[in-house]
Amino acid sequence: MKAFSVPPPLVHLRDPYPHPCCVVDIARRGREQARIVIARLWLTEGIPYVFRQCPAVYESMRSWLSVRLEAHAKEIGLVGSARLGRSLAPVKLGQPFLDHHSDLDLFTVSTGLFERLRTEFSRWRHAFQNHEIVPRDATEKGYWENNYMQGAGQITRGFLHDNMIPNLDRYPVQQNIRQSMYELVAKLKSTPLAPRPKEASVRCYTSWDSFIEQTSLNFTQDAYKKPPLI
Repeated sequence: MKAFSVPPPLVHLRDPYPHPCCVVDIARRGREQARIVIARLWLTEGIPYVFRQCPAVYESMRSWLSVRLEAHAKEIGLVGSARLGRSLAPVKLGQPFLDHHSDLDLFTVSTGLFERLRTEFSRWRHAFQNHEIVPRDATEKGYWENNYMQGAGQITRGFLHDNMIPNLDRYPVQQNIRQSMYELVAKLKSTPLAPRPKEASVRCYTSWDSFIEQTSLNFTQDAYKKPPLI
């Protein structure tokens, strides 16, 4: 009987919260197969580092969010520095999660939520393009122009960040997400043994394939050649 195949660099990766520098090194040496394994197992399953003192708080948070976002609790997860305890982002590699300073980077894998948000983005993009809504100042205009292009690119890759749409009454799905993130931060600050994030945001993916592909691709960025911030 042929044994299961494991990429050699992954054989000795046993810590549920490995140091990001170790993760990046293994992802690079193990190539695509290792990157997919890390994205699927270490970055989506198990108890996030910041909830290790009371894992039930994490589940309570997901249950609350599932009602607010109309997505199943199993479709809601956490990445970023809160997942491993330290950041995997190229420019912040190794930087620890710090209460009151770090953000919670949430994600959902829900076709329904993604489609609702995508529809709102398309409506906003059309309205902005046709001058039906106008930014309040030059700063906001710059953000909108960036989101106009960046959001469209995200959609082609199967996800959309909640901050791609202005927080306006005419976009209730996005507005509900932002209000939920605001309340989430406040609720965590009132909960014993919970992390105290500065802010929270969410990326909405259309499928697990989209999430795994996008997450694993992050390990190939040239920005990792920069010195880590440890």
